[in-house]
Amino acid sequence: MGRRIVMGLIALTAVILVWAAPVNALDTEEKIGVLEKKVSDLEGKLTERTSSLEQITKFMEEHKLKAGLWLQSWYQFVEDGKNNGNENLHDFMFRRFYFYLKGEVTPQLGFFAHIAGDRIGQDNLDSPGQGLGSGIAVRDGWIYYNFNESFKVQMGRMYPPFTRNYGTTSTKTLLTVDLPFTQGGVRGGIFYASKVGRDDGVVLWGNPFAGLLQYRLGVSEGVEGAENPDDSLRFTGRVSLNLLEPETSWFNQGTYLGKKKILAIGGGFDRQDDLRLTGRPDQRDNTAWTADIFFDHPVGEGALTVEAAYIDVKNVTQTLSFSRLVSGDDAQIYYIQGGYLIPGKIGPGRIQPYFRYERLSVDEKPDTVFPSVGVNYYLKGHDAKLTLDFSLVDQREEVKNFRGNWTGENQNLITLQFQVGI
Repeated sequence: MGRRIVMGLIALTAVILVWAAPVNALDTEEKIGVLEKKVSDLEGKLTERTSSLEQITKFMEEHKLKAGLWLQSWYQFVEDGKNNGNENLHDFMFRRFYFYLKGEVTPQLGFFAHIAGDRIGQDNLDSPGQGLGSGIAVRDGWIYYNFNESFKVQMGRMYPPFTRNYGTTSTKTLLTVDLPFTQGGVRGGIFYASKVGRDDGVVLWGNPFAGLLQYRLGVSEGVEGAENPDDSLRFTGRVSLNLLEPETSWFNQGTYLGKKKILAIGGGFDRQDDLRLTGRPDQRDNTAWTADIFFDHPVGEGALTVEAAYIDVKNVTQTLSFSRLVSGDDAQIYYIQGGYLIPGKIGPGRIQPYFRYERLSVDEKPDTVFPSVGVNYYLKGHDAKLTLDFSLVDQREEVKNFRGNWTGENQNLITLQFQVGI
């Protein structure tokens, strides 16, 4: 029906164009011939373009090609975050700018890629090669082969399978405005070796027993260069027990907004031997383990999300701002966070208040605490939301050797986020 309408409009347009010519230019038969020629040419072009579109559509469907873009735009206030702690900092940035493309060559063989920039425009951050502060880089990129649902292999750059919050959760679907402070969130750094939260290597994973269990085992580069004189490989692993509905995808959600019933108990490990860490004359093994629990369930017309984790790390490989943690330390990290999706809409969207309490305990040093509260306003699920977050860096004792945009004292941070994605 639509094609007939288009052809009718084409014919009508051609008639108007021909008859609009001067009266003496063409006789009636010539006009009819010109009209038939124009209609035939236009019909041929339409058929050619329709055929091309059908071929493109068929190719995309056959290879399951999908592309998308999502962005997180931030305004952030950092108390005493400028000029060595003498002035407050007002910072606008793109926290995340991610373009993704995925597809398959065969039903078993495929690929996934994220081309991304993180913290684009953040004050005093400029590492274009990593897509941090400026520039665009390959954030994720792997080729996979799925033997079956219980055994899959993927090789490339990806999350090291260790923690839940930065090992399985998509940063598009976080409950809070960002990841935990000690895993690269808000203004913090990541306590383990990574390439902006990822590592290059291979991961074996799967969902046996109809998704009751998910396992992930990885071998990757980890710490490189002079700190790894023997070029030791990094070994990571994670297992999750799903007691209600299964989580079977590579990326989990930080909150399911009442659409799933999840109770997942997980654990993971991270190990890399014979590292020469800062301030340590001998070579040492970096080891870490974690245990976590995640609960997400509808409650009436609303939904409750709760997550908690404990991490123990020996001979940490990274030095983190806003804390006393330096390379070579032993430390314990734990956090609990929760949120409630309020029933019904307020205006065009729904409201979800949340909280997080995170604590970093470095052996033989005072603790640092990172409490935060905030609220999400969902206009269209995770594809369109606003978030307002209030965070505190609580130093139990003043830090003397502060670095960067932190003072070594308590600092307040306020973050306003607008997130959209397609």
